[in-house]
Amino acid sequence: MREHQAGIGRARPLHPHAWLWEPLEVDPTFVLRPMFGTRAVYLDGRLVLCFAARRDPWRGVLVATERDHHAALRADWPELAPHPVLPKWLYLPESADSFERVAERLVQMVRRRDPRIGIVPPRKRSRQ
Repeated sequence: MREHQAGIGRARPLHPHAWLWEPLEVDPTFVLRPMFGTRAVYLDGRLVLCFAARRDPWRGVLVATERDHHAALRADWPELAPHPVLPKWLYLPESADSFERVAERLVQMVRRRDPRIGIVPPRKRSRQ
């Protein structure tokens, strides 16, 4: 008998920010997908948050939002800044002193469907 059967015996490492998206998992529209090294959360088909656990600037929470909402969100949460690589989205670095508190509030805002958070992802082009 083989000891390494498919999927048995290999533990997948737990994402360090999984505790943040867990409250959203009860939503029937919740989808979690990998996206350029992050875990992207979708609700109602809208991309809302990306959780990154690599090296800066890919360590924290990316808030998928339209540029029109940056000022209002930053007024509420000054810790947010345009992401240095993806400036169309806001970024909360894990190194921020208030990371846990602000990240939890962002998740609550997403859960309440704050209209400032979330984008409709572009449609994938079909290969021909």
